[in-house]
Amino acid sequence: MLLLIKNETIKMIRKKRFYVVLLVLLVLVPLFAYAQLRESESKREKFGTDWRREVQQAITDNQNSLGSDRVPEEWKKYRKIYIQQLKYYLEHDVNPAQPGGVSFTREFLNNAASLFIPLLIMGIGSDIVSSERTMGTVKMLLTRPIRRWKVLLSKLITLLMFVSLTVVCTVIICYLISGLFFGYGGFNMPVFTGFQLNGSEVDMSTVHGVPQWKYLLMQTGLIWFVGIVVAILAFMVSVLVRSTAASIVIMMAALIAGSILSNMASAWTSAKYLFMVNLGLTNYLAGTPAPIEGMTLGFSLAVLSIWGACSLVVSFLVFTKQDILN
Repeated sequence: MLLLIKNETIKMIRKKRFYVVLLVLLVLVPLFAYAQLRESESKREKFGTDWRREVQQAITDNQNSLGSDRVPEEWKKYRKIYIQQLKYYLEHDVNPAQPGGVSFTREFLNNAASLFIPLLIMGIGSDIVSSERTMGTVKMLLTRPIRRWKVLLSKLITLLMFVSLTVVCTVIICYLISGLFFGYGGFNMPVFTGFQLNGSEVDMSTVHGVPQWKYLLMQTGLIWFVGIVVAILAFMVSVLVRSTAASIVIMMAALIAGSILSNMASAWTSAKYLFMVNLGLTNYLAGTPAPIEGMTLGFSLAVLSIWGACSLVVSFLVFTKQDILN
């Protein structure tokens, strides 16, 4: 098994997909950091160094928008929740937008968890089996006296290793690059979590502050879990579909559709059982309303676990039974 994993790792490196992922991060993260820097400078010119004025202005602006007929009711619900959370930060004298490398990394992960990072992982794993069919190397591999399930398991283990490496590299690259713009401090800054949402009301009884480094670890763990599930689903599609291009398109369409459904499917309650609607696990930490009423962190974890488990069963059953030679 170790030799099989080593062989799959070498093949993964030769494809250079992982290097492309790193290059994408190295190009985009500085752009995002620079945009954030310009926004911070603009706010500093307007409000000076008094962050409380900035937060109070954000509260006032959102409160004024609640009386507008042009703002949809769904958006008003989000803004009411946001106002209550900002007031909580203001009351406890904590700047929710304190600039820093750690703060930027936290916000980047929160925004990238449901689409950007899954797309990167999809690019690595969606052709791990189908590409070998396209090139014909899978036939040569199966001529060896090795059980098919071992061959597939070695591919899966290798894929999960690169998923973990992708998540870790994303965090490190974000922190190191954004630190050049904002500094490398802020590990012990408190971040509030535990907001319990009931419609547009926020229950503050369970809210507690955690150091930002701990919050970052919690985010990373949830994103890693999402990445594992997305990788397993891409793995299943790669087994089922013979074409590399088709497997990539299928996974990309599913992930993008999930992003659209999360913003449009609040009235379609059955959509909460789709895996792509449950990818934003970090939103539960931040106290952001769920896409569909009734969704919780435990519910989303359970849905993703079931999708992942079913995908593994389908992958191994199909690969061990199908006719690879034709």
